[in-house]
Amino acid sequence: MNNKLYGSLIFELSHPGRRAYSLPRNEFGDYSVPADEQRKHDAELPECDEMTVVRHYTNHSENNFGVDNGFYPLGSCTMKYNPCINEEIAMHPAFANLHPLQPADSVKGAEKAYDLLQQYLSELTGMSKFTLNPCAGAHGELTGLMIIRSYFESKRDTKRIKVIVPDSAHGTNPASAAVCGLEIVEVKSKEDGRVDVEHLKTLLGDDIAAMMMTNPNTLGLFEYDIPEITKLVHDCGGLMYYDGANLNPMLGACRPGDMGFDVMHVNLHKTFSTPHGGGGPGSGPVGVRAGLEEFLPMNNSTTDKDFAISVNPYHGNFAVELRALTYILTLGKQHIKMVGPLATLNANYIKECLKDDYELPIEGLCKHEFVFNGLKDKSTGVTTMDVAKRLLDYGYHAPTIYFPLLFHEAMMIEPTENESKETIDGFINVMHKIAEEAKNSPDVVKGAPHNTPIKRVDDVLAAKEPHVSNCTLNCL
Repeated sequence: MNNKLYGSLIFELSHPGRRAYSLPRNEFGDYSVPADEQRKHDAELPECDEMTVVRHYTNHSENNFGVDNGFYPLGSCTMKYNPCINEEIAMHPAFANLHPLQPADSVKGAEKAYDLLQQYLSELTGMSKFTLNPCAGAHGELTGLMIIRSYFESKRDTKRIKVIVPDSAHGTNPASAAVCGLEIVEVKSKEDGRVDVEHLKTLLGDDIAAMMMTNPNTLGLFEYDIPEITKLVHDCGGLMYYDGANLNPMLGACRPGDMGFDVMHVNLHKTFSTPHGGGGPGSGPVGVRAGLEEFLPMNNSTTDKDFAISVNPYHGNFAVELRALTYILTLGKQHIKMVGPLATLNANYIKECLKDDYELPIEGLCKHEFVFNGLKDKSTGVTTMDVAKRLLDYGYHAPTIYFPLLFHEAMMIEPTENESKETIDGFINVMHKIAEEAKNSPDVVKGAPHNTPIKRVDDVLAAKEPHVSNCTLNCL
């Protein structure tokens, strides 16, 4: 490989007079461009031949890591395999060429797909009805909290302005509540990582609008006190909100509606197999139990228009919805029941195989993910960050690190149900090898990565003193 070609900016490969294109002969004559629409200076663009351009961007594309490249055990994000059939359906011209302002009678097929997905999500989660309008998980959280607030406003119950959030919750939970104008109240976790019911009891009152929960929680632990928790919140007049970020292990095993939740969102881009990351794409449909349907956004049946909410003028990210619908239909009724159990099996297998080398702060059965607190042998000085960097040398994406904040050296691992035993065994072997390196050659781990295009960077210095390229486009 040409190292200069591989590591250079496209501007550094530029040579005056080189072209990567040719235009057809002009058969239409010459037309002048008005002076006020002309550039004051020529655009500063690179000049390269076609092969240089192709090789440059192909080489850079190989620096991207995704589930099509290798194992991606990113905890709490469910980086699931996205079958190509999903992409084929999403890119089908009959769907991809639709315009959001088309007449309703010309999009009957798209509306049928929309209705089918809403129906399937309701059946899979135990909710009465869904809206697909929200464009991301956090957008869904905000929408769900707006529904809850509108519900209490419709009852003229204006005292309920507090939302209870566990200390192990995803950061979007308190953020969404704050954006919705609600006050956040934190409930503590017990030593086993689950909600402290006794502490919860002291927080309940007639000012509680809702409690937000992820079940299983961020530690990958099922909240077995959920029947008591939902009863306590309901008895004080509040509603239960389900954060659907960890829905993956529940498919085929348990439904949030059956647990007593009133409102929930689903991350289609996690549980239902859409590629995500880097800011998108996403989709966060929101479902409600029977009796709350009228508060869903864009629902013309809302009895009191003063309390109707709107979060998106269209039907959400339709291509993401098509991928999710394709995934559900491909698996079918029987096979979708295997998702949760297989995700749980894979996570527990990794946990049990590695707990002799990595500190497991909470013993017992986990669900789809679990958390280590760094290496068991702290004397090596090798941190979770070092382990994550070293994994890159072996071709694995690092798991989520330093989250949740309950543990100083947190390392959250989620394999999903898609990975084979051979793939998982390979990951386990590498994790054991890194633990051995930490004991015998700690500097090798602390200096990782060694085999990537960019070596170890000083994260703090990079944030405080960023060095950006001086190759800029003068396009104005």
